[in-house]
Amino acid sequence: MPRTLIVTNDFPPRRGGIESFVRALADRLGDVVVYTASMPGDGDVDATLPYPVVRDRSGTLLPTPRVRDAVVRTLREHGCDRVLIGSSVPLGLLAPALRAAGARRVLAVTHGHEVWWSRLPGTRQALRRVGDGVDVLTDISDWTRAQIGKALSDAGRARQTRMAPGVDTDRFRPGCGGVDVRASLGFDDATPVVVCAARLVRRKGQDMLIDAWPRVQRAVPGARLVIVGDGPYRSRLEQRAGRRGVADVVTFAGSVPWEQMPGWMDAADVFAMPSRSRLLGLEPEGLGIVFLEAAACEKPVVVGRSGGAPEATDDGVTGHVVDPRDPDEIARRIVELLTDRAAAARMGALGRERVLASWQWDQVGATARRLLDLPPAA
Repeated sequence: MPRTLIVTNDFPPRRGGIESFVRALADRLGDVVVYTASMPGDGDVDATLPYPVVRDRSGTLLPTPRVRDAVVRTLREHGCDRVLIGSSVPLGLLAPALRAAGARRVLAVTHGHEVWWSRLPGTRQALRRVGDGVDVLTDISDWTRAQIGKALSDAGRARQTRMAPGVDTDRFRPGCGGVDVRASLGFDDATPVVVCAARLVRRKGQDMLIDAWPRVQRAVPGARLVIVGDGPYRSRLEQRAGRRGVADVVTFAGSVPWEQMPGWMDAADVFAMPSRSRLLGLEPEGLGIVFLEAAACEKPVVVGRSGGAPEATDDGVTGHVVDPRDPDEIARRIVELLTDRAAAARMGALGRERVLASWQWDQVGATARRLLDLPPAA
């Protein structure tokens, strides 16, 4: 029977969109072995998993000779003949060695950060080598496909295939814990709540939500902004809320365990993340799985016009795409959704229908199986 080796830096207990993506695939590919980095708390996570996890001694995997030899040894010792590389660069550079060691099929996943690899001379060549060395190079959006494709050879572009992330619609659904989250924050059912869940970095747009909030407050008195997540930008965001005079209506929830995230999405009336591209376009939003998770909870979404993020919603139907540097536009769209509850409810319902039709993890898992030439799931 075929067995798949997953090689990745992005795996629990680390949390994030890529980690969720790789874990969801590992759970759906059947007979797998994971080779990943060491990180605090990894033993507790690994003990709960139904498949072997081999931890490298380093905290970050790079395609060095030592890591190459360790990954090849794992492939052989566990009898793997397929390989899924959880993030295409730089670990996709291991593909030729893995193929020489017996891998019949090598699939490398892209997420969005590969866009900046595609634009700088040295990294552009590395990405081109990955495209030439694997059997399949996936993309998460039409936008990232086009940008990454500029760095690839004709043969590499021919290997590009769509495999966007998905959502566990049983976990992310209406009524999945929002009442309890609201109660823990001291909000009642009538409190207008906007949630943003993302790492606290400048690119994700929490600063623009804070700048928009005085305008939201004037139109919707009592509206609350809940910022979920942590990161290096937190202290500046807290100071910004103070300067804008909204510190009393902006809640910084901090980092939330992965298993509790559905409830925080469900607590929202509107989900908003006006992410923006930075560093002359080298830092875009590849897609934004949080928009899909919120939509699965029947929440209308406000999406920043950055990279492939607009593809995560149907503009004007399941949410709104906004200029991520315009607090007035951001505020206007949020106010529309908070004051026209019927329209917001229609958008939310259509958003869940859209996720159910095309953005479920089982559908993504079936795509990965096909690309790896694995039999369909039983």
